[in-house]
Amino acid sequence: MSGSCFAEVLSEFVDLTEGERSALEKLEERQRHVRRGAVLQRENEACNELFILRKGLMMSYVLLDDGSRQILRFLFPGDMLGVSSAIYLEAPETLAALSDCVVCPFDRVVLSEMMVHHPRLSAMVLVYSQIERVALTDRLAALGRTSAKARVAALLIELRNRLRGTDKDITNVYALGLTQEEIGDATGLTAVHVNRMLRQLEEDGLIAREGGRVTLRDERALARAANYVNRYEGLDLGWLPKAKN
Repeated sequence: MSGSCFAEVLSEFVDLTEGERSALEKLEERQRHVRRGAVLQRENEACNELFILRKGLMMSYVLLDDGSRQILRFLFPGDMLGVSSAIYLEAPETLAALSDCVVCPFDRVVLSEMMVHHPRLSAMVLVYSQIERVALTDRLAALGRTSAKARVAALLIELRNRLRGTDKDITNVYALGLTQEEIGDATGLTAVHVNRMLRQLEEDGLIAREGGRVTLRDERALARAANYVNRYEGLDLGWLPKAKN
C-alpha cells in the first residue's frame, strides 16, 4: 500500500502540494499490524507515539470507576490516532482494534518537524481535532438530552458517513461491523436496549438489517429522528495559511 491515507483525507478539503504530500508520507513510513481485540495504547500508560490508521476499524474509550466502558470515538482509515496523548505523559484514553488493522506509528518529534516546515498541515491537524471535539460534544449532549432511539439513529448515520469517506461507493447500505454491546458502550445503553431500539427503527421503516449489513431506508426521516448534524460538512477553511511548498 503506497501513498498516505492521511493525505487522501486532507485532500478532500485542500489541494495539497507535493511537499505536503511528501511530509505526510513520512508519517506512514512504518507499518504495524494490530489484531482484532488488541490494545494499541492503554489509558494511563506512557505514550510516546502517534499513529495513522491505514486499514481497519478501531475505537477509543475510557474505563469508568464502576468498571464500565465509555466508547468515545470510532476510528477509520486516514484518521490520526493519539493526538490527545501528545500533550500528556500518560495516555488519556485506550485505543483498541475492532477488526484486524494496520497502523503507522510515528514519534512526536516527526509531528513537531512537520509543524515547523508545513504550517498548513499543522493547521489541518487542528481542524480535525476540532471536528472530533465538536462531534464528541454532540455525543455528550445526546447522552444527556435525547432519547435512546435518537442516539442509536445518530450513530448509524455517523458510521455510514465515516465509511463513505474511505469508500465512495457506499450509499445507504453498509456493513455495521459493531456488536450491540459496542453500540451500547458508545451511546450509554445496554445491549438489550440497543437491540430494542434497532428493532423499533426497523418497525418505523427507517432502517433494514440483514446479514450484518444496515440499509438506511429513509435517511431524511432518520436524520430528523436523530437530530443529526454532519460535522464534516459546512467547514470554513478560508483562514488556513498558504502552503510553503
